[in-house]
Amino acid sequence: MSTVAARPSETAPTAPTVTPHRRAALDWRIRFGVLSLIWGFSFLFIKVGTEAYAPFQVTLGRLVFGTAVLAAAMAVKRERLPRGARTWGHLAVAAFLLKALPFSLFAYSELTIPSTLAGICNATSPLWGMVLSLVALSEDRPTRRRVAGLGIGFLGVLTVLGAWQGFHGLDMTGTAMALLASLSYPVGWIYVRRTLAGAGPSHLSLTGAQLLLATFQLALVTPLFTSMPSRFPLVPLLAVAALGALGTGLAVLLQYGLVAEVGPTTAQMVTYFIPVIATAAGVAILGESLTWSTPIGALIVLAGAALTQARPKIQRTGTAPTQARPKTERTEAARPGPDVAPGRIAPEPDVSRMESGPGATDR
Repeated sequence: MSTVAARPSETAPTAPTVTPHRRAALDWRIRFGVLSLIWGFSFLFIKVGTEAYAPFQVTLGRLVFGTAVLAAAMAVKRERLPRGARTWGHLAVAAFLLKALPFSLFAYSELTIPSTLAGICNATSPLWGMVLSLVALSEDRPTRRRVAGLGIGFLGVLTVLGAWQGFHGLDMTGTAMALLASLSYPVGWIYVRRTLAGAGPSHLSLTGAQLLLATFQLALVTPLFTSMPSRFPLVPLLAVAALGALGTGLAVLLQYGLVAEVGPTTAQMVTYFIPVIATAAGVAILGESLTWSTPIGALIVLAGAALTQARPKIQRTGTAPTQARPKTERTEAARPGPDVAPGRIAPEPDVSRMESGPGATDR
């Protein structure tokens, strides 16, 4: 990719000067792998953090560290926060749906369910996204493949939960919280698409504002439901710091870079690695138990989620080409915007999907 610039001082036509596009220091595949690891380990960080701190405290710490990273990035790039009371009102709702609510629900869920199950529940966001987009977005029409993907994904969820055993040994409250957290992401994406699509500020500015507002929301709620910790164990504190600085801060920057370089379709594939890494980390590091139905069900969920993301190919017509420049995935993604299709990586969570992540789009 290159840019062409002509010298304004010259009156006679001259050959254009071609300036090569500055390539990233790290190959996109390496950054893709790092992003997958960060969002996959986020569920382990949540589990470790909640061993010493209340869920709201874990979420607040996560937001504080994540906001600090985004604020530093905005300062380096000289980005400004959005302006206008109406925009900030919409951002407050988006901050609640995409940050404060799902982050808190995942933290509470992992008090009673393993991090492996939480990571798999996070992968159901594309399934929820498809259902909601069919209801809320008139331009998003169902296809047989996408409906089949929804059914397959639902069967995968039942397999993970062990439905044939009557959900024996499963904490339904914690599982429901994790599923509600994954549902909150597509609800937030649809809200952003309806209210902030095409907004003037950059996506980095909008996300930084969301994190700032979510931090204020948790700062108001946390003292009402928790008390100040009597001690600050180092390992859980480091887990919360990593969760925020890496999973909510650095991951967002990595994701935006990937979307701009390789396009949203390739970047969103990170969603399918998150539950795999979350399961491996939970079993290998935390010693969580794993039955055959968990990985098998997770694979079924991911297969269904992949089918729900399928889009019909645009058929070419025999009309003569126009002079307009054809849009491509890469040119459209040069400046990631908030109008990301529900069920796809937005951001979170992640995110993952991602914040995918655990905030998916920011996970």
